[in-house]
Amino acid sequence: MTNIRDIAKKSGYSASTVSRFLNQTGYVSQSAKQSIQQVIDELDYVPNALARDLSKGKSNTIGIVIPQMQHPFFTELINGIMDTAFAADYHVSVLESRYDEQLEKKYLEKLHRKAFDALIFTSHKLPLARLAAYQKYGPVICCEDPGITPIAAAYVLRKKTYVAAFNWIKKNRYSKIAITLSRPYQLSATSKVTLQAYRDVFETFPDDQLIFEGVDSHPVAYQAASRIAQIHPDFIFGNIDDVIAGVYQYYIDNQLKLPKMMGQENQISGKLLKIPTIDHHLRQLGQAAGRLAISGDVRQIAIESDLIIR
Repeated sequence: MTNIRDIAKKSGYSASTVSRFLNQTGYVSQSAKQSIQQVIDELDYVPNALARDLSKGKSNTIGIVIPQMQHPFFTELINGIMDTAFAADYHVSVLESRYDEQLEKKYLEKLHRKAFDALIFTSHKLPLARLAAYQKYGPVICCEDPGITPIAAAYVLRKKTYVAAFNWIKKNRYSKIAITLSRPYQLSATSKVTLQAYRDVFETFPDDQLIFEGVDSHPVAYQAASRIAQIHPDFIFGNIDDVIAGVYQYYIDNQLKLPKMMGQENQISGKLLKIPTIDHHLRQLGQAAGRLAISGDVRQIAIESDLIIR
């Protein structure tokens, strides 16, 4: 395999001169450029991009840590990150964590070893402070409001929109509201904000029997709907439109009277069902996280969300 030394020998110039020409890092005379390029063409030499990037201490790769591949929330977020990364000539590597702390530590250590230039945690199990500690090795970005933790973050402003949604529900005189959540209240910032917004509007937390956790997809929602139907809610507040679509299908399949429903993320399923939804602009969120990963800025970017009534 042809290397820089081969080009130097055949062209008559030093390896350092050839290296400066290839990497465009210093002065090379016009005659030297022409001679070196002629030899490169003759030998059909192609620089090893990986070796070149590593020599510069860069991989031009952003690692995206996600708990699971199938959830639509993370799919749209990844699409936004890729928009920004590819435009800046960065690669992306999607890293499934399954909320496993050991896997998350493994990915952080890969950042330490320069396998990635930056890591974006779309969600995580490790404490934020642990993620922030690795910023000395490269950009680490979270996708939630970090509060006082000094870490780069791109996140959605959810609380105000959730309060507006529950106020709309209350105004329309719905009172027995079933709520689906992807993760338990104790483990999820989003679940906490959802139930806190409910409390702010109704002045109490919902009864435990009205909360359905671990509902994160159409098939799971279809199964959960059998339990939801047993409590006869007059309103179902879903965590994504696809979840509402699963519940909707169960009610139709079993010829049950449909309660009023609201979803989230403004998905195609919600548009077809013509249900109210909350749009958190996840693609825009991903684009913002990608910009932080590339720039290395340790700052917070907040994205507004919107209540859409249909």
